[in-house]
Amino acid sequence: MSFNNQSIGTYETKASRYDKMVYRRCGKSGILLPSISIGLWHNFGHSDNFTNARNILRSAFDHGVTHFDLANNYGPPYGAAEENFGRILEKDFLPYRDELIISSKAGYDMWPGPYGDFGSRKYLMASLDQSLKRMGLDYVDIFYHHRPDPDTPIEETMRALHDIVQQGKALYVGISSYPTKLTAQAAKILMEMGTKLLIHQPRYNMMDRWAEDGLLDELGKQGTGAIAFSPLAQGVLTNRYLKAFPEKSRAVKDGRYLQKENITKEILNKVDALNGIAEARGQTMAQLAIAWLLKDERISSVLVGVSSPKQLIENVKTIENLTFTKSELQKIEKILKK
Repeated sequence: MSFNNQSIGTYETKASRYDKMVYRRCGKSGILLPSISIGLWHNFGHSDNFTNARNILRSAFDHGVTHFDLANNYGPPYGAAEENFGRILEKDFLPYRDELIISSKAGYDMWPGPYGDFGSRKYLMASLDQSLKRMGLDYVDIFYHHRPDPDTPIEETMRALHDIVQQGKALYVGISSYPTKLTAQAAKILMEMGTKLLIHQPRYNMMDRWAEDGLLDELGKQGTGAIAFSPLAQGVLTNRYLKAFPEKSRAVKDGRYLQKENITKEILNKVDALNGIAEARGQTMAQLAIAWLLKDERISSVLVGVSSPKQLIENVKTIENLTFTKSELQKIEKILKK
């Protein structure tokens, strides 16, 4: 991470930080999550600017964003986001630790050999220990299994999550990207052991609506919360690509998760039409996309990734208008189904 000599002073958060943020119940639990949470997937690696990263998280907390979401392999390189978050936590947020929900995950490739991936007990236990060390924490608030493992018995994976809670290394557990049937199975196994499945983190946005095909109904039935990741489809659901492909955009700079050739004319036409609705509501395209997710009470929070404090604040302003008219929803649905 780029460490420069710029001093940004000692951090003292705003007394007004809770005045405007809307907090939502996470399923049937005692936890309230901010409508907007921040993910550290991008812009917190060793190649990124440390001062900017600190300012992003300072701005987030100043605006009532109390949930910071990480994973073992966020970077680059793997582990870098947790290391840098640990530094920021020590410098800025230790006095506010009890006001934060900090989460991490394990489930993707992390270290060489057969024990550094997927969902074995050995991998999950070792990975969380490493994550806690990198962040300088005794526990995380939420620990997720990051993706389903087709080979490890789900009982083994859920037993590891249960034991992690019993050991006090996580207060709650969640899963990410699990399909509906497997989600129901995971929740049942955990509940039989005495641990509630707190939350599911699915990819969900206007262009990727698989969560509507039974998952959200299952979560509602369970009383499990949902936090949507990739709400802007890696930046597609903004006005960024409507006129050109900026040189600094993710589609141009980093093709791992968003390929320029996949942003088709058909998709851009939809975004352009949606942008018209956003403007009529007094919102940006990004704010419309986030508000559209939050219209569903089963969505506990929307997880955003940002590259600057300004972008974070713009996303938070979404909460100023979360109400849709019937006509607006019908127009949106017509555009999306074209």
